[in-house]
Amino acid sequence: MNIEPAAPTRKNPPEQFAGDVWLDVIAVPHEGSQHMTVALVRFAPGARTAWHAHEKGQYLHVTQGVGRVGTRDGQVIEVHPGQTLYTPPGQEHWHGAAHGTFMEHIAMTENGDDAATTTTWLEHVTDDEFDGGVDGVRDVG
Repeated sequence: MNIEPAAPTRKNPPEQFAGDVWLDVIAVPHEGSQHMTVALVRFAPGARTAWHAHEKGQYLHVTQGVGRVGTRDGQVIEVHPGQTLYTPPGQEHWHGAAHGTFMEHIAMTENGDDAATTTTWLEHVTDDEFDGGVDGVRDVG
């Protein structure tokens, strides 16, 4: 066993994120049979990912603040500290921090068979999509 060396915090790229978002890697695979990547991600108020999908799904565990998650059907939900959200394989979605609050989550993603296909990044989320459009935001807390 070993203690993993700390990697420096990095700011996520504007091609895939809107607003200020920082990432700290917690764990990456070491052996060929391992596929899980874990990271702590911090979003400034209103910051969010672009639309994307994960080949093998993703778990997000909110540790601080209020998260907002949207799907292509227009559903937007808020996720609170202690809650874990599961996104199934291939589901296009986005996630970020609600207005007026920072949000932090632990992202757990199983790598695809080809690491380049683990996450498919798409277009940026519009303000209307982020705000829930005509249906508003649903609180699951």
